[in-house]
Amino acid sequence: MKLVKTIEAIGYVLCHDITRIVPGKTKGPAFRKGHIIKEEDIDTLLGMGKEHIYVWEDLPGMIHENDAAGILCDICQGANVERSEVKEGKIEFSASIEGLFKVKRELLNRINSVGQIVIAARHGNFPVKSGDILAGARVIPLLIEEMTMQEAKELSGGHPILNVLPFKQKKAGLIITGSEIFHGMISDAFTPVLESKLAEYDVLIAIRDVLGDDDEKISDACVKMINRGIDVVICAGGMSVDPDDRTPLAIKNTEANVVSYGVPVLPGSMFMLAYYDGPFGEVPIVGLPGCVIYNRRSIFDLVLPRIMADDRVSREDLVLLGNGGLCLNCVECVFPRCGFGKGN
Repeated sequence: MKLVKTIEAIGYVLCHDITRIVPGKTKGPAFRKGHIIKEEDIDTLLGMGKEHIYVWEDLPGMIHENDAAGILCDICQGANVERSEVKEGKIEFSASIEGLFKVKRELLNRINSVGQIVIAARHGNFPVKSGDILAGARVIPLLIEEMTMQEAKELSGGHPILNVLPFKQKKAGLIITGSEIFHGMISDAFTPVLESKLAEYDVLIAIRDVLGDDDEKISDACVKMINRGIDVVICAGGMSVDPDDRTPLAIKNTEANVVSYGVPVLPGSMFMLAYYDGPFGEVPIVGLPGCVIYNRRSIFDLVLPRIMADDRVSREDLVLLGNGGLCLNCVECVFPRCGFGKGN
């Protein structure tokens, strides 16, 4: 591209969008890239304060910002992600389905470290709805070196940064534990809370058992549910270190692969997650502490969307929740539009 005086630009091809801003009313392109400047355009451009403009001039080894946005699309756009048209060198990505938004965070950081490339995404591992904006991307200069874009493309290795995993229809089994509930001394406060949270993901609660603090019976109930085709087992209560709380031992004794007992999240530090290799595939077994009853949001709200999308949670994933893992118990809860669970 080359810089010319606006009054001398008639007949030249505009090489970038020119934005017009009307305060309080509108912001958008008055002229698009590729527009051939006409005599009647000159007064409009001057009225926008454009005494000089850039016009197209082919330079070997350089790529225009709009063409670079197309390359960024290849780098970013994965499963169930839609792209916008390129406007002023910027491209946006949105969800085409309801599901779990996934960001390849390390890859995102590497590409943003290349220089002159910007990809800004919302937090991953949270639910999104169809049409939700996921990310925006652009290059900083109007023209960028082809080698820079090639470096970014090679870094991606053909693995898109942004994906949306669909939520799966699941059957849940609830095991409410506690001798005080089993013997009718207090009412079950877990079930209404879990019904509400699971309803957000259209989960069918197919089986519900109420058991005392008997680890053998809890273990047996877990395995029986899984053998009957339950997709996720939720054990509620009995998760503390008190001698009568036997749920962690019960989950362990199913011979499931325990990911973690205890997570750096408050509320929910006594949470437990394990995966059982059942006859119909791997089934998550979740141990929920009592805080799930008394707090509007907890560790369960951070892990449940991933379970519903069959996105396996690792111990490292849970450890990383420590940065941002403190719920502030705001008077007006705006989760997930807050920092809870978003430190990394």
